[in-house]
Amino acid sequence: MAATDTTLDVTALRGRFPALARVAPDGRPYVWADAPGGSQMVDTAIAAITDRIRGGASNTHGVFPLSVEIDALITDARRAGADLLGCDPNEVLFGQNTTSLLLHLSRSIGRTWRRGDEIVVTRLDHDANIRPWLLAARDAGATVRWVDVHEDDVTIDLGSFDAQLTDRTKLVAFTLASNAVGTIPPAADLIARAKRTGAIVAIDGVHFAQHRAIDLHTLGADIVATSPYKYFGPHQGLVGVRADLLASLEPYKLRAAPDDDPDRWESGTQNHEALAGTIAAIDYIAGVGGGGDRPSRIRAGYAAFERHERTLAERFLEGVARLDHVRVYGITDPARLDERTPTFAVRVGGRDPVETCRALAERGIFTWDGHYYAIEIFERLGLLADGGAVRIGFCHYHTPDEVDRVLQGLAELPR
Repeated sequence: MAATDTTLDVTALRGRFPALARVAPDGRPYVWADAPGGSQMVDTAIAAITDRIRGGASNTHGVFPLSVEIDALITDARRAGADLLGCDPNEVLFGQNTTSLLLHLSRSIGRTWRRGDEIVVTRLDHDANIRPWLLAARDAGATVRWVDVHEDDVTIDLGSFDAQLTDRTKLVAFTLASNAVGTIPPAADLIARAKRTGAIVAIDGVHFAQHRAIDLHTLGADIVATSPYKYFGPHQGLVGVRADLLASLEPYKLRAAPDDDPDRWESGTQNHEALAGTIAAIDYIAGVGGGGDRPSRIRAGYAAFERHERTLAERFLEGVARLDHVRVYGITDPARLDERTPTFAVRVGGRDPVETCRALAERGIFTWDGHYYAIEIFERLGLLADGGAVRIGFCHYHTPDEVDRVLQGLAELPR
């Protein structure tokens, strides 16, 4: 597909995802409407994982051919990760999952803090970009300062953000997109404000990376976290960290582990088959983007995703506005789609969210209930104690018909 295409061949792309072919007892395909909880895996990633397993298992840095293959795989994975994140290969870390990597990094960064130092976190974030920093602050005796949100559209309160920054700020953490309500904060602006204090800036790109391109160096942040299973690959953590920051820190590691960056940050033996699947998932995004080098194809692929997803989000918002028993939390104005992903938190009448999800599941529609680890935002909205919300999320492989099925399912629920 050429980079200039304005539409996706969604039918062809859906054929690349075996899970999407599963059908409900009534013969209709399931609607996988919780893409924010994890996308389905593309066929080439599945094949890459199985091919790597069939090819044999080995650890790294051996003198025999299989070990040399594994070394080359790791090199290729770092290059692919760098192309995805807009950083250098020596700034790419892999791990069991993103949460583990952030806990690992926070432990080392927190060792540099002292009593009286301050960190800034937001109510909008997933707990994986809050709790690791809170724990590190607790151990160091540092102070935690919270950024609030506007309750009406669940966006970052810029006044609150500025008010939390001081000359004692050592770290600022925020999300590129909320996994709960879809909000996309003005990242470049927030990073620039935070950098004026000299703070480390850690951004959570896990949800964002399913929908839009990331460029760590252009943004000017220090850390960006992603999870390949959110963008069509396997369960794994992939985090970009600025090289000078990595070099300034001491990781917790075994004596026999490498002493060079980035290897010294990756504890134990990596999941080599997952690395192969991650490369394939990134190449899938690039393949949608057409010609050119991989970074430019990745950006073009994401641009195509975004154009299609805007039509899905607009269709959902316009349809749900006609359902007076359904409340959407977050941005609902179709003119503001640049500020959100096609991820929606809803409540249906007075129903418990789990009841809504169960009723939708009976109609072949998969959604999620609860807080989805975005604990702070649901507490802030007063929803945490009574079940959170129902999350409905679409990505580039969804169709307008699937959006309509979700809307019809919501319409059929009792008011």
